[in-house]
Amino acid sequence: MHPPATTSSAPALAIHCRGLCKSYGTGDGRVQALRGVDLDVATGELMMLVGPSGCGKTTLISVLAGTLQADEGTFTVFGDDVQSMTDTARTRWRGRTVGFVFQAYNLIPTLTAAENVAVPCMLLGMPRRAAVARAREALATVGLGERTEARPAQLSGGQQQRVAIARALVHEPRLIVCDEPTAALDHDTGHRVMELLRATAQRQDRALLVVTHDSRIFPFADRIARMDDGRIERIDTASDRH
Repeated sequence: MHPPATTSSAPALAIHCRGLCKSYGTGDGRVQALRGVDLDVATGELMMLVGPSGCGKTTLISVLAGTLQADEGTFTVFGDDVQSMTDTARTRWRGRTVGFVFQAYNLIPTLTAAENVAVPCMLLGMPRRAAVARAREALATVGLGERTEARPAQLSGGQQQRVAIARALVHEPRLIVCDEPTAALDHDTGHRVMELLRATAQRQDRALLVVTHDSRIFPFADRIARMDDGRIERIDTASDRH
């Protein structure tokens, strides 16, 4: 007779990294941005990375998102060994798997909101008409269903950020990476943006990494990784912040 099967209540890991190191420059000008970072992020988790400017936060998310190569260490994202991929394979993986939300929005000024949001789908080979139709649906989910034909200059900062979020989510990536997503927003708009991201992160097939200096949005995090000098000094949970 076989023993009864056991199941674990622990969530699966979206990100598993050990010993990540990354430096820039050579000789006396060499700067070590990451110094042996270990980090696990669960599926369905919103993890924030906080710390002083230059401590390695943006470098870390760039490595995990496949836009930078680490010098040392290993990591997987949803089980994929990104470091071992060829440049071409990594670019394809990033297009399918990662959604980016930037502080500066990075919208194309000559395109409408719907056309901006459609770009990731078209890069994946979706026909333009289908991509724009999906983009309009994504804009509706962020409350901009009536602004699909507006260009960025015709939108407020909060509306542009919601367009950027729709663009990050339209191709249904599993990893969403945000770099200072609320720094330029007022309190109410920043909270609405984080509510949208929080709802996205709670899906069990996704994870969300947010780099921020904005303490107003800390309550939205499941955990906060505090970085300094290229290392994660500690990780706070929600209970640690009460």
